[in-house]
Amino acid sequence: MVDTTGVSAALVGATGGAGTTRLTIELGALLANDGREVAVLDAAFATQGLSDHLTGRLDPDLTTLLTDGRDAPLADGLVEFPVDSDDGRLACCPAVAPFERLARAKSPDAARVLESRIDAAAGAFDHVLVDTPPVAANQSVAAVTAADRTVVVTPATTRGRDAVQRMRGRLDDVGVTPDGVVSVRGDLSVADVTLPETTAGVTAAPTCLSDRSVATAVADVARVALGVDPSTGDGPGLLGSVGEFVSR
Repeated sequence: MVDTTGVSAALVGATGGAGTTRLTIELGALLANDGREVAVLDAAFATQGLSDHLTGRLDPDLTTLLTDGRDAPLADGLVEFPVDSDDGRLACCPAVAPFERLARAKSPDAARVLESRIDAAAGAFDHVLVDTPPVAANQSVAAVTAADRTVVVTPATTRGRDAVQRMRGRLDDVGVTPDGVVSVRGDLSVADVTLPETTAGVTAAPTCLSDRSVATAVADVARVALGVDPSTGDGPGLLGSVGEFVSR
């Protein structure tokens, strides 16, 4: 049996606004509610969307841990996302930075620190998810090269389909072969998994804990992104635990 603990995955947007942050939260929440310990690192410095899903103090953020606070432990920047599990955990390290620090966090030196942060998280958590912007900057290159697996996230549009092809080319340039493609808000012929449309707002994620169709799709993403099968195993399985949550 293949050991899938400590596996890291970069969820990389094929375009800006692809829905990568929402998918990262959905996947992390579903895995954590299945009793797994999951870390989410926010490499999408420009949008800083992960912070919208978190409450409380967000300092130090990930950009600080890559620059001025690079000697601090990763744990200093982790913010707990509430999960409905006694065993699971979803810990997020968001990016919340002024432009000056954001610029420094995009440097080649900071990118190398990001690689080490991903490795450190993989040693402490069952799974590591990196919310990654399109491969066009040092931190996104660091994310896709340091992570064990890479999944491309794209909107289900003609523009999204074309962006997948461009992203495959960019990933090939840095020696990375994507493990799958996820289309958001509709079917796409090049996608391995489709995340269905939902009437809930983006900041309402995770919706997978109350919408079975989303839960099923996110479980499929887990298989593609992490090589885990959350619906099988010794316990009740991922969808089983989600079903218990939904039926309340």
